[in-house]
Amino acid sequence: MLFVVNNSHMIPKELAKKIRYIQIRTSKTVNDVMAGEYKSAFRGAGMEFDEVREYQPGDEVRSIDWNVTARQGRPFVKRFHEERELTVLFVVDLSASGLFGSSLRSKNDLAAELCALLSFSAVKSNDKVGLILFTDRIERFIPPAKGITHAMRIIREVLGFVPNGKETNIPDALDFLGKVIRKRAVVFLISDFLSENFEKPLRMLSRRHDLIAVSISDAREQSLPDVGLLELEDAETGECLLIDTGSTQVRKDYAKLAEQQQNGLRSAFRSMGIDQLDLRTDQDYQNALATFFRRRERLRK
Repeated sequence: MLFVVNNSHMIPKELAKKIRYIQIRTSKTVNDVMAGEYKSAFRGAGMEFDEVREYQPGDEVRSIDWNVTARQGRPFVKRFHEERELTVLFVVDLSASGLFGSSLRSKNDLAAELCALLSFSAVKSNDKVGLILFTDRIERFIPPAKGITHAMRIIREVLGFVPNGKETNIPDALDFLGKVIRKRAVVFLISDFLSENFEKPLRMLSRRHDLIAVSISDAREQSLPDVGLLELEDAETGECLLIDTGSTQVRKDYAKLAEQQQNGLRSAFRSMGIDQLDLRTDQDYQNALATFFRRRERLRK
């Protein structure tokens, strides 16, 4: 059975319900929690000239327009305003590992909710939003545009798109981004980062764009339950591993390795000067996002 969303796209009923749920859940957060914080967290594209007016006590001496001052015989200053309009791009990893989720949602579901919340925030600020979906190849590109209809399309694609690839290739996704988005943009790279050799292209891209790495993980990727023999399968390669979770040492080693990987990822982003947002499928991402925005706002001042 099919539903009509925005009177233009026929989609499955279950997907329509999921989109509607996320729209309701995230819209409230945009209005109640994120109001103003999104806008304060990101700079506009630049500064535009606004006007020349007479100097007032407290004005910066550096802003004096000496040509006008000389002609008028009294000091005048240049006034500028921030060009607010932003281009926000979501680069979302849809490799097979994103289908995993040991709680109420998968990693891909969390990515979709995050894109929804940020898309609605962008709509309220009249910003453009675009999307790149990738696995070991570029799966879909939606050029940046404005409006609620476009934002709903972004959400629908992240939730409902069925990729052809299973594995992850972050360098190819970043290379594609560099070719299709020339103007400076706010880029959210959303992935579990189960990939290799992405540090160099990430560092290069961060010089041109305001890049935020959003690392999504699941509780069971951090620690194992005591359930005896357990077969683990790599969703991307199909490789299987049988382990004894009844062993305390095995569980400790697993948790230690997971912690080392997370710390290594944080250290890599920090060394590249890239902001990182850590999210987990079993935790409240909204508070983490609000805290992240407030931290960025403080750094701007």
